[in-house]
Amino acid sequence: QVQLVESGGGLVQAGGSLTLSCAASGSIFSGNAMGWYRQAPGKQRELVATITSSGNTNYADSVKGRFTCSRDNAKNSVYLQMNSLKPEDTAVYYCNSVFWGTRNIYWGQGTQVTVSS
Repeated sequence: QVQLVESGGGLVQAGGSLTLSCAASGSIFSGNAMGWYRQAPGKQRELVATITSSGNTNYADSVKGRFTCSRDNAKNSVYLQMNSLKPEDTAVYYCNSVFWGTRNIYWGQGTQVTVSS
């Protein structure tokens, strides 16, 4: 069964922190690079962080130094620690494998992050 379940979003003031979690089915997660994406109102979905199966990470310039991506391979889960949040970080956040996300194959429901100024 294919599954992506994101959680942990919410409303936070600028400068605050949130940690997002994503539980994925093994078919999506196992051995694959995973990514966190976000889509703000009226904008295209963008990739903000990736993590390989061995834990190497990469970040978009807009979040570098503020967001940290991690994964727990035993739990088929990936996380996004978000610090120093800005209003422009407001978006629906999704996780996906980089392979599936790039090809727009399947998406979960996402989790809303709203940062107030």
